[in-house]
Amino acid sequence: MRTTPTPNIFSTLRYSAALLALCLVVASTAQAMTIREMRTLEKTEKQGSTYTDYYLVGVMEGALEAHSQAVRAGASASICLNGRRLEPSMAKNLYATELKRNADLYEADMPVQLVMVNALGTVYPCL
Repeated sequence: MRTTPTPNIFSTLRYSAALLALCLVVASTAQAMTIREMRTLEKTEKQGSTYTDYYLVGVMEGALEAHSQAVRAGASASICLNGRRLEPSMAKNLYATELKRNADLYEADMPVQLVMVNALGTVYPCL
């Protein structure tokens, strides 16, 4: 009969500490893409438009999840779908429409996430 050795508590703690340190390093180096960076990526890369489309979908989904988490923690809701559809294919149009609607508000060094959150709040307001 084979027995599995009991893990040493110190090796488990070392592994956990190393994993936590790695997560902190990765999280601290992540930066939001600015409007300028996104425009540059779209124009200069061969598949730049495809990259930015996927990026916008991720930003939209992340914004919705962060909003949901904040509401669960007690914040008031500012984005309400109310049964209306919101699909990944809508991300680019939401972003572009918000930039056009408020062109004088946004500067090139502002994060794309800000534009997307504002777009979602405008199109899906809580009444």
